[in-house]
Amino acid sequence: MTLFSTVPSAQGLYDPTQERDSCGVAMVATLTKKATHEIVSQGLTALRNMEHRGATGAEPDSGDGAGILICIPDAFYREVIDFKLPEAGKYATGIIFIDKSFSDRAAIEAIAHEEGLQVLGWRDLPIDAKSIGKTALSVMPKFEQIFVAGINSEFDLDLERLAFCFRKRI
Repeated sequence: MTLFSTVPSAQGLYDPTQERDSCGVAMVATLTKKATHEIVSQGLTALRNMEHRGATGAEPDSGDGAGILICIPDAFYREVIDFKLPEAGKYATGIIFIDKSFSDRAAIEAIAHEEGLQVLGWRDLPIDAKSIGKTALSVMPKFEQIFVAGINSEFDLDLERLAFCFRKRI
């Protein structure tokens, strides 16, 4: 087995042949661009089949927060939020993990403005903590969803670039 030069040589209990690049990654995609429940189901199956990324931690009931990435469910968001969204592709959204005592949304909104974004609104996420282990529950942050749009109506890659810089700063 050829190893990168940055991998230490075998010593003590360390065995370089046991190195792994990451916990695991799987990809399930469609070439038709048609959103279906089947593809989500296949993604969840792939996730469960990962040895570690299947959300199995040291405690059987505290995982590592593994999940799947899907397209923005525009129709769903329009049903559950109480503010106006621009057309799909002209807004971005993300989940912010913050300390439970944090309440300064204005500071986050100021950074958004500095990065060329306007905050369209916030959504408190519904959480079902019944199956969360004690360790995970003891450090669980508050989850808030933020919706932003470009001040100059940016979309697609231009909006993604603005959102990336915003995310890095906050």
